[in-house]
Amino acid sequence: MRCSQQPLPALLSLPHLGHASCIRVVGMSENSMGNSYAIILAGGSGSRLWPLSRTLRPKQLLSLDGEQTLLQQTACRLLKHVGAGCLLTVTHQDHKFEVKGQLAEIDALLPAAVLAEPCARNTLPAIAWAVWEIFKQDPEAMIGVFPSDHAIGDEQSFLSAWRSAELAAAEGYLVLLGITPSEPATGYGYIQPGASLKLDVATNPILNVSSFVEKPDLDNAKRFVESGYLWNSGMFVFRANDFMQLLECHQPEIHLAMTSMQGAADVEASYDQLPNLSIDYGLAEKAKNVAVVPVSMDWSDLGSWESIYQHRAKDESGNITQGDVLSLDTQDSLLWSSNGLLATLGVRNIAVIQTADATLICDRSRTEDIKQLVAQVQKTHPHLTETHLTVHRPWGIYRVLEEGPNFKIKCIIVNPGAKLSMQMHKHRSEHWVVVSGTAKITNGTQEIQLEANQSTYIPKTHRHRLENPGRLPLQIIEVQCGEYVGEDDIVRFDDTYDRT
Repeated sequence: MRCSQQPLPALLSLPHLGHASCIRVVGMSENSMGNSYAIILAGGSGSRLWPLSRTLRPKQLLSLDGEQTLLQQTACRLLKHVGAGCLLTVTHQDHKFEVKGQLAEIDALLPAAVLAEPCARNTLPAIAWAVWEIFKQDPEAMIGVFPSDHAIGDEQSFLSAWRSAELAAAEGYLVLLGITPSEPATGYGYIQPGASLKLDVATNPILNVSSFVEKPDLDNAKRFVESGYLWNSGMFVFRANDFMQLLECHQPEIHLAMTSMQGAADVEASYDQLPNLSIDYGLAEKAKNVAVVPVSMDWSDLGSWESIYQHRAKDESGNITQGDVLSLDTQDSLLWSSNGLLATLGVRNIAVIQTADATLICDRSRTEDIKQLVAQVQKTHPHLTETHLTVHRPWGIYRVLEEGPNFKIKCIIVNPGAKLSMQMHKHRSEHWVVVSGTAKITNGTQEIQLEANQSTYIPKTHRHRLENPGRLPLQIIEVQCGEYVGEDDIVRFDDTYDRT
């Protein structure tokens, strides 16, 4: 089933549109199957992939398994079953513009249907919000929910399992995709499958779920694999009205909050009061009609550096290298550099991740424990867990070149046609030098235009704005001077991107 190219309305930005038409599966009853939609969950911090993944640029926004980011790979995969107008993404407010920018590279319709949570409340509130937006248009909608940060090698098997799951969802089931284990992994939850539902038209077996099991120790993981248990992938398929009924029955507080929301102000006012619940705890483990579709599809949640090592192809020495890497007498290692040369000699079975401002070195067997290390880094160097030296903004990027007491030097690149907010700083002045492109600058009551090798000075407390009126990227060097040069010393008066 493919949905038409009518954009799905996002509560924060678009008015509600009419129902989208859909091509239905041949042989299925017109009343049994609704239109197909997909929800991408693009939250999470990916702290086990530090120092590459950080709070303001988590793993789903990174290219870890190919040229595209994991978010972009997910969107492309889902668009093989639903149209762009039926794909909705939920993310955190901090990631909204980066998510929209990456999705725009896939399809111009996708950024319009991005819901930005004002705070993280786990998967159930995020899913409930997205489902409610779809339900208001199409109560019979067939909805698939998919994390944004998974790698899937066999897309055809994935799509076949999704279609089979929709058949069970049409019968009122809450359906999961269960991964056939390739090893007794301890990093995943498990599903104990039960009897077959015996839906003859399904291309994949559809089984009742007997129980859910938390992440086990190794001995239990081995027993589960031998007994035919499945990995819990976190992928769900259900009908919109069935989900809303389950929500009303088992989580009435969340149901009431969703059905009462009338606009962005309601979201801001009530979202942080919602329970912090996953869909597994909040619904799946409480519902009666829960099914699972087993699928083998070379799947990984890429949740740790070890999972990336296991997922990617290795060289003749058993190494995976990314970036500028030189290795001699090195075996069975993950060597990743996003900045500068990384050289190794006479080592084995290690993971080395090098960024511009932090380097991780650990035994590959300890990559699941990186969260403990990140907790210590958070205490001593909190900025190293939050952002990189290169920071993405809706108008472009900036890169911190040097920083010290009372000064900071940045390289700022503004996209063609983009502009920063009208703003003011209380504690610093700024010097701007245009390196390339054309800059339109508001400086107090003046408006000037500068070309390459020209400069201006922005005094402290002056209102100012930087724009790129040209067709090429604008690059400037900014030198900040003052008693405080933190990023939070900013007062915005007008902003194209509605930032506060």
